[in-house]
Formats: sequence, structure tokens, C-alpha cells
Amino acid sequence: MNQALPTLTVKDYTSDQEVRWCPGCGDYAILKTMQKLMPELGKPKENQVFISGIGCSSRFPYYMNTYGFHTIHGRAPAVATGVKLANPELDVWVITGDGDGFSIGGNHMLHVLRRNVDLQILLFNNEIYGLTKGQYSPTSQLGTRSPSSPRGSIDLPLSPCAVALGAGGSFVARSIDTEAKHLSEVVTRGHAHKGAAFIEILQNCPIYNDGIFEQVKDKKLAPDHRVELQHGKPIIFGSNSEKAIKLNRDTLALEVIQIAGKENQILVHDENNRVLANMLALMRGPDFPVAIGVIYREDKSSFIEDTHQQLLKTRVARGNLQQLLGSGHTWVVE
Repeated sequence: MNQALPTLTVKDYTSDQEVRWCPGCGDYAILKTMQKLMPELGKPKENQVFISGIGCSSRFPYYMNTYGFHTIHGRAPAVATGVKLANPELDVWVITGDGDGFSIGGNHMLHVLRRNVDLQILLFNNEIYGLTKGQYSPTSQLGTRSPSSPRGSIDLPLSPCAVALGAGGSFVARSIDTEAKHLSEVVTRGHAHKGAAFIEILQNCPIYNDGIFEQVKDKKLAPDHRVELQHGKPIIFGSNSEKAIKLNRDTLALEVIQIAGKENQILVHDENNRVLANMLALMRGPDFPVAIGVIYREDKSSFIEDTHQQLLKTRVARGNLQQLLGSGHTWVVE
């Protein structure tokens, strides 16, 4: 008989460490949302592990009263994979940023998604390197002025969600730092997903890239600049819900339309359609609204489960060591 879990609160997940982010940083909002959400997941506190790399976001494990590792730059996915392999019963969370996750850590991120390792990956995207004083990052927009690009960045930015999809990610979503309800719902779905759950969180850096997401966060501007995706529901947005997304069947491209008289042309979101997900992940202003919510989800085998099944089969099929050593291509050294 399973013993009932103790009733936990946000205080149980709040560490005694002083939170050291800049005033107004979006990381505060994400931290508070996660601390409030953890008791609602219905998992033992000792099963929670937070693993980070390097960057402002990577201080996160210090502030969660759980197990955790503050690893090295870009290597959080690799360490997290090892933790999950060692104990599949753990809930393993990867906390990373746009630089940590997609610059030095890009290779690790690609493979943890390709393998579908059963992790929850929260990528804080402020489109800048905050900890190292404001250099442009892989997601910084063209023209971003920074200490490393005083005349404006000429690098083409990548889309974290599009890269996650391209790597074969089985759960790809996007949310916003200050939208606690929405972020909680998305993270809860990611936690329930069996496999790699990748969640991009648009996060404000008030010091080096302030207001970069203001159009999708401001209550007056947001209705015209973001669209909340819901599986099986029409993709509609606008301050009066007067606009929608349409798929042009001739060009196979998305278009923004005024709904009046075109109700039958509105695109319905299918979170199991990878082709559609790629197009939605790449939408951005000024021509398109930014899509938030679960962009893509599919059920497929997890690297962790497959590995342990293979180990079980290997243990059952015991063999002869000498026979094994003498089989295959062998040679004698005289």
C-alpha cells in the first residue's frame, strides 16, 4: 500500500539562499511559478532534481529547496541524462538559457532532444548574454547593439522551438515569464510527457535587453501580437478576436486574415502535426503574432526506457565470457 505524500507548499520548495538576480529580472517570476507549481505535481520532494549550466538562469538550483547540480557551461543536458539514467524515478529538470543552451551547449541540446531523454528542459530566452554583460546571443535579433556588436549584430537569430523541432523534439512549447497561469499549465503538460519536454520561456532582461518582448507581454498590445495555441481549436487572435491564421494551400505558407466572411479558412491547431508546428514556431512580428502554448507533441519511445529495457534483456541472456572473448574478429600477438 502506497503511503500518502505529505502536503507541501511553496515554502517547502523555497531554499534559504538569497536570490541574486537584477531587480525586475524575469527569472524571479519563473522561480516563483515553479515553487508554487511543484506541490501540485504530486511527486515526492526528494525526487526533484534541478540541473543547470552557466548563466543568470543557471543560479536556479540554489533557490529551489530540492536536489540539484550547478554544472559547467552548456553541459546541463549531458549531466541530466546521466542522472536520469542512474535513477529513472527522479524528475529531472534542466534549467538553461539561450546562450548556455544553444551556443556552447547546442550540441548537447540537439542530442538530448534527438534521443528523447525523459527530461523537462526550461530554456529562459532573453535574447542576450546577461551574466557576461550583454553580448549578443544565438537568439538576438538582427541589429542588436551590444559590447560585442556596437554597430548592431549581423548574425541571423535562431528560433529555439524550431531548432528543437528540427532535432526531433517530441514536446515543444513556448510561454512567457510573467504569465504564471499559462506557464504553469504548459510546464504541467511537459512534466506529464514521457520524453524530452522542451519549453522556451520568453524572459525579460531589464539591464541589457529590456522590453524586447513587450509586444507579447503588455496587456494592451499582446492581443494583436501573440496567439495562444490550443489543440483542436481555431488559431484566432486580436483585441476583438477578429484576426486568424490561414494556411495558403497554393503557397503552403501561413497568412494573417481578417475573420469576417472567411470563417471557413481559419487554420485549426493540430499539435501532432510537425510540419504545421515548424511554421508556427517561426512566426514572429511584425507580420505575424508570436505563438505560445504547446506547439508540438508526439508519443514515442524514450531513451531512458529503451536503455533500461536493453539492460534487462542483457542480464537475462547470460553468456560465457571466454566464448565471447574468442568470438568475432580475433588475432594473436606473438
